[in-house]
Amino acid sequence: MAWSHGYQDGNKLPLDLLSTTVGSMARGLSVPLTVDIEGGYSDDPEQVGKVINAVIAAGAVGINIEDGTGSPELLVRKIDVARKVADLASIKLFINVRTDVYLKNLFPAEQRLEELLKRAALYAGAGADGLFAAGVVEASDIGSICLESTLPVNLLSRDGLPSTDELKRLGVRRLSAGSSIAEFLQGAMGTLVRSFLDRGQLDTHVLKAHTYGEVNALMATKTE
Repeated sequence: MAWSHGYQDGNKLPLDLLSTTVGSMARGLSVPLTVDIEGGYSDDPEQVGKVINAVIAAGAVGINIEDGTGSPELLVRKIDVARKVADLASIKLFINVRTDVYLKNLFPAEQRLEELLKRAALYAGAGADGLFAAGVVEASDIGSICLESTLPVNLLSRDGLPSTDELKRLGVRRLSAGSSIAEFLQGAMGTLVRSFLDRGQLDTHVLKAHTYGEVNALMATKTE
């Protein structure tokens, strides 16, 4: 969503744009809408509560919220605030919690599974409804997470991930594309524009994705 408005990913999209966009989407949908609010756009739980209240008011009934490189205890406080805000609005909000233990290599490889499971238990106790174990690709780790966590498990699609049939067998309940589709579209548009400027033709034979970093860099302001 941030990229579509010309902002970098990483808690930089203004709240008014976020809520307006969510409202526009909710008006045209016949299915429940969940919104990725990254880290809640703040480390202040009170401010996170305002963000969650805004997306609920705009029509969302679910959120993704992540721990990133922050402490799991901070995310616990954010989950608690999210649940309280939703209860006040009489909304049964689905809180899908993303942990970046694997995605951002926060711990040595041999410690990641144990740390992820600790966080999963902590977040479940705080009121989370789903666990987004972003970055996990090994079948053995996926199986352990699905078996030991009380939360339904969501994974991020990436190279090395088992087939969807195998993921179902392991117990995975949800699969997310992440930013990969947007990365391909941005890369394809860049290729088409360059070919048109160079030769006056649209070269559709060599389309390829940008990386996440390349797309995010396109959105940087002059001061960043």
